[in-house]
Amino acid sequence: MALTSVQKEILLALVDLYHRGKGLAIKGEDIAGATNKNPGTIRNQMQALRIFGLVEGVPGPKGGYRPTTKTYQELGTEITEKAAPIPVFRNKVKLENMMVTEVDLTTIPHPEECQAVIKVLGNVKQVDVGDIIRIGPTHVNKLIIEGKVIGRDDIGNIVLIEILKMRSIPKERVMDIIKKDVVKLNSKASIKEAAKILSEKRIRGAPVLDGNKVVGVVSLTDIARALAEGNEDGTVEKIMTKNVISIEQDVLIFNAIKLMQEKDVGRLIVLDKNGNLKGLVTRTDILGRIAALD
Repeated sequence: MALTSVQKEILLALVDLYHRGKGLAIKGEDIAGATNKNPGTIRNQMQALRIFGLVEGVPGPKGGYRPTTKTYQELGTEITEKAAPIPVFRNKVKLENMMVTEVDLTTIPHPEECQAVIKVLGNVKQVDVGDIIRIGPTHVNKLIIEGKVIGRDDIGNIVLIEILKMRSIPKERVMDIIKKDVVKLNSKASIKEAAKILSEKRIRGAPVLDGNKVVGVVSLTDIARALAEGNEDGTVEKIMTKNVISIEQDVLIFNAIKLMQEKDVGRLIVLDKNGNLKGLVTRTDILGRIAALD
């Protein structure tokens, strides 16, 4: 089907407004505003698009227009009403009303070029040639692409980028990469005993347990401060940090990264669903898994 540039622009605007409106019918006036066209022009074009089977009319006060399945096929954007938006960031700022529908890595056979064609719904004019944009993470494989915009097709809602970085977070759980042989300290152990254990194991800190439950974390800094105050015979529970930053073992690695960033920490205590200690995961563990080639 050979659509005119005006018809294609109208359909793209309709699909964008339809998804932003969470499935509600879109009025012709809203499409006119989004495309900067006369409402009469929209009505005339909609008649033709309905004949083509690309638009469905919805009667009533809350009526308007809805795209059909054929619309998505014609535009090359095979998404549904339940499609989750893939975010786009320009210079680290999230762009509102813009959703990626397809990423075409066009130059895989020619790695020296390293380009991608990005199809979007929304206002493609939010990005300009020269902008650095980041796409993702995608919802299944957590793919993140960062690139420099080198071209833009306003009619086709396409952005061409030169890929600068591309990475994917493995769809694995924290339990797949944790260290299980974790050094643990009893909450009733003396500070002097804890200092000896950390020194012998050459580690900077350890979780503190009361029975099977993690009740805190103690570090070399905590111990050094206590020893400087002459408190070597005190117990670990008196100097430990009680605000334990933990994560359940079944959580995906991607969520562990997010938690580390939010809390500004380099390691997380890993627990089972009952709150029992299962191990420890560090930023180094995650980076090692992402970088693995096997």
